[in-house]
Amino acid sequence: MNLKDHIRSIPDYPKKGILFRDITTLIKNEIAFTKCIDEIVEKSKKFKFDKIAAIEARGFVFASAVSYILKKPFILLRKKNKLPADTHSVNFQLEYGQATMEIHKDSINKNDSVLLIDDLVATGGTASAAAKLIEISKGKVAGFIFVINLFDLGGNNNLLKLGYKTEKLIDFPGH
Repeated sequence: MNLKDHIRSIPDYPKKGILFRDITTLIKNEIAFTKCIDEIVEKSKKFKFDKIAAIEARGFVFASAVSYILKKPFILLRKKNKLPADTHSVNFQLEYGQATMEIHKDSINKNDSVLLIDDLVATGGTASAAAKLIEISKGKVAGFIFVINLFDLGGNNNLLKLGYKTEKLIDFPGH
């Protein structure tokens, strides 16, 4: 099975010029979703980590399943004002706007190694912000696993240049 065949492409969403890669068609197919999770679990063996973190919201879908299978703690990285306790925050640039991401201050202990899982890497801005949150929390970034890499937007390469390890399941052009 080729997971790429289960990703829907939607032109001009959320704004003109963006070709949105929709993972809902993958996750609604139980065979494709199971294969995807199995592939992430297999790729996770390349990393040494204590906890798994994911970026709101689509990253939660994949990371929570992987966390369950690997029996690792799961940390939520959320949009501003969505977490109820004390948080660390990072502002960052999106391909089509600006955003703030937060983490509970008590989510990570000093020197915890954290694997970040997300559905997609485009320019790498969101992933870099997630890494900053882990590091602000005194943790270490074990690496990233992405379901989709939009290779021509350079995010995966930007993360590699910053010294982060990355893995991905599917490569797509971004436009």
